Amino acid sequence: METTKKVQLQRIANHVRQGVIEGVYHAKSGHPGGSLSIADTLTYLYYNEMKVDPANPKWEERDRLVLSKGHCCPALYSVLAEKGYFDKSELKSLRHVGAMLQGHPDMKHIPGVDMSSGSLGQGISAACGIALAGKLKKADWRVFTILGDGEIEEGQVWEAAMFAAHHKLDNLVAVVDNNNLQIDGRVSDVCSVYPIDEKFRAFGWEVFTADAHDFDSLDAAFTAATAVQGKPAVIIQKSVKGKGVSFMEDQAGWHGKAPSQEQYEQAMAELKAAEAAMEG
Repeated sequence: METTKKVQLQRIANHVRQGVIEGVYHAKSGHPGGSLSIADTLTYLYYNEMKVDPANPKWEERDRLVLSKGHCCPALYSVLAEKGYFDKSELKSLRHVGAMLQGHPDMKHIPGVDMSSGSLGQGISAACGIALAGKLKKADWRVFTILGDGEIEEGQVWEAAMFAAHHKLDNLVAVVDNNNLQIDGRVSDVCSVYPIDEKFRAFGWEVFTADAHDFDSLDAAFTAATAVQGKPAVIIQKSVKGKGVSFMEDQAGWHGKAPSQEQYEQAMAELKAAEAAMEG
């Protein structure tokens, strides 16, 4: 990837992270850790990979994204706001009564959200249905879905994986956000899902890996995954929960809680310092 493009994406991802912190802080609840770990991936998808039109969110020819780990919607909301689907000021009303942005994605009320999600394991099933619909329509749009590594402990994920392979859904790309942390601790300790790659291969998927925080790595993985024919593809991305905020990184405790004012100020200061360093 060209250096100029990469730096542009890094800056956008930093803004997305700031939006995550803004939203969760003002909500006084939410899920910052897993949101921060997928900020780069969402930035890559919406700014380099997916065909979308913020001025026409229901554009029939658009690519679709299903956030299967729907509790990490602060990152999705932030990238949608950054992209221009709605005003960034909405982020500060996250989870407030009567606000547009609630604790899980709602396709009926939020521009740019392609599928309501939140019950873990169900998002990938919806993504499979959307992908199959695309095949039946002979459409050329693609479907992307992002799952948590703890989420794939759900049996429904593997039913969906079997379905996708059976129907040869090569217009579907799944991403497993492998930060090895879930609400109760290390995924490897709570209920190990490893080896993830071998499991997906056994279900008939083409498997790729990526560094979730390296745009060259993401670019290579998505380029390869979208070129696969005759079967679905999955990218297992190694990520850091809480990426970008020092005291949140690789800490299970930041799975689902909001920062205090002091922590909010520290997090924003770190992100803005990182942004300033990019300006170099």
